[in-house]
Parts: sequence; structure tokens; C-alpha cells
Amino acid sequence: MFPKWFDKWNADNPTNIFGPAILVGAIGGAVFAAALIVTAGNPAQTTSLQTGPRGTGMSVPEFDVVRTVPDPTIEDYYTEEPYVPEGGEDLAKDIYENVQVLGDLTEDNFNRVMNAMTQWVSPEEGCVYCHGEGDLETYGEDTLYTKVVARRMIQMTQNINENWDGHVNAEKQVGVNCYTCHRGEHVPSEVWFKISPVNQASAGWSSNQNRVTSLSQSTSLPSDALEKYLLDGETIAVHSLESREAGVPGGEDYASIQDTERTYSLMNYFANSLGVNCVFCHNSRAFYDGTENTPQWGTASLGILMVQELNTDYLVPLKDTYPAERLGPIYADAPKAACKTCHKGYQQPMQGLNVIADWPELATTEAPVYE
Repeated sequence: MFPKWFDKWNADNPTNIFGPAILVGAIGGAVFAAALIVTAGNPAQTTSLQTGPRGTGMSVPEFDVVRTVPDPTIEDYYTEEPYVPEGGEDLAKDIYENVQVLGDLTEDNFNRVMNAMTQWVSPEEGCVYCHGEGDLETYGEDTLYTKVVARRMIQMTQNINENWDGHVNAEKQVGVNCYTCHRGEHVPSEVWFKISPVNQASAGWSSNQNRVTSLSQSTSLPSDALEKYLLDGETIAVHSLESREAGVPGGEDYASIQDTERTYSLMNYFANSLGVNCVFCHNSRAFYDGTENTPQWGTASLGILMVQELNTDYLVPLKDTYPAERLGPIYADAPKAACKTCHKGYQQPMQGLNVIADWPELATTEAPVYE
């Protein structure tokens, strides 16, 4: 292909082209990687969440690329700034019939909240999901169960924002509204129903263990942890470190092996609900020492009390309001809430997005303050 003199000259004067090529390639690759890190961020960058007193080393490091993974439901979140009243406007309760909550809002803000609720809960059906297919004159009727439930859920949301600030806004103001749980669905994901006891024909342990259920996170742990702790309010405890201890299982101040395993089931549920592990709330070298728990343990403890109240005061009493298809498949009980109903696998619902800033009407049972 080439002249003979050219081939002979190359043979007599060999040149090493691999060394320079490797050098140029390595430099080019390093420049490309550096440019990628500068523009996209360091994939190995971590952020430490302090979980205890300064200087004790109590912190939880996380990769930023994991910590900041966006919640895909955030992009569908609808919000709208309130209309600041000028004074003298007609109120919703004076314009519309049967306005039992939010009646002290101006007409513009009342309709603004109603529109948002349809976006949060029934984006396809709109107003008819709660009010039916009739004309505006029929909107005051309580014909559909969805309207009755929605009214109670507004009161529940106001209660959460007003009375459980220590849990909801532990790190910063975020609040809750309908979208926190519903995410555009009629029934929030991660609600739960009773599935135990499995065997009611025998006394003792009710065979609610070693069964693959969603409530036990598909583990061999007991499936009734949410029922016992987030509904019945039983004491969350584990067996002592003593190999033998005087006491009767199920008796007062005595945590049996079954109670311990049920507690582990609840803890496992907590971890999956928030996408964390045990040391988010506990000091791994002192699980039995409550004085060495992290501040997040206190926040979680308030959350347990809050969920107990939501279930017993708001959700369970709605059982007779729901149609049969909305009740539990085994015991026909009302849908209930737990940690994952709001958190959905994140430390903070919706990655800590402030969802109450534009909705002061849902933050208090008193007259809202507009800024």
C-alpha cells in the first residue's frame, strides 16, 4: 500500500505511539471526569445528620445522591397563593349552604381550597367526587359519603398542624395537607387494615407470625404490630437483658418474647417507612439506654402518639360512613394511617416541602392569618 522506501524507513526508525496515546487518554479522561463532577456534583459527596450532642460522634452520614433523590409525586403537587382579604368580603357560610368547616373563609379563598382538594384527591373527577352530578344548588347536601369523610379529614388536618407541631415541624415548618397522604389518589397508599388474629379458634399466640404479609414487611415477625401499638396503644417494649426474669407473659410491666418480636416488627416498619435504619433513633451501643437515644427518637415518639389519636378519633369512627368496598378485606374495618401513609419511604414527607405555606386555612381551627 505504501512505497517500499517508506516501509523500510519505518522499520529502521520505530516509534512508540502507545505511551503518548495512553498519556493523552488518561489526561483527557481526568479532564472529562473533573468537568462532570463540577457540573453534575460529586457522586461520593456525603452529608451528616447530627443525631446527638456535639463532640460525641453521633451522626448518620448519607450520600447526597441518595438523600436528595426526588419524590416523584412532588412534581404533581398543586398549590396556589391565598387571596389576602381586604375586609368586608362575604364569607362562605353566608353564601353556601351547610358549610360546617371553613365557613369563615372569604368566598375566593373557600373556592380556592375546594379546587385544591380536588387536585389533591380527585384530579380526574373534580367537584363531582364529593358533590355528585347535580347543579350548584345540590352542593350543600351530604348525599355522598366522600363529602362527609372529606369534612372530617379537613378537621383532622387542622388538628395535625395545630396540635402536633413538635412532630410535623420538628426540623422546619413543612405542615401537612391533603396531598401529604393522598398524592392524587382517592385513598392514600399505605393505609392498613386488620389482618390478625389469624386463628381465633385457639387460646394463646394467634398464629399471626411466620406469615408473609405487608404489615410485617414480608418478614417472619408478627403482623399485628400496627394494630397493637398504633391503634390499641399497648406499651412498646422488649425483654430485658436477663436470661431469666420473674414475670408472666402478657402481664403488667413484663415484656414477653412475643412482645419483643412485635416491637421488632414495628421498628422494621418504621425503618422502611422513613428509609432509615436503627441508628436514626437509637445509639447502636446502648439500645437499652433511653438517655442515649437521638433527638429523632423524641420526634418519632410524638409521631406514635399522633397516629394513635388520628386512628382512634378520626379514622376508625368513620367505619359506618364508608361503603363496603372501602372497608378492610378481612374484618371490614375502616382504613387506618401509620408512618408510611405520609412518609412513603422518605425521612420527611415530600422531601421536606413546605405544603402549608399557601394554605393557612388548613393550619388552624381559628381564623387563618394571611400574610
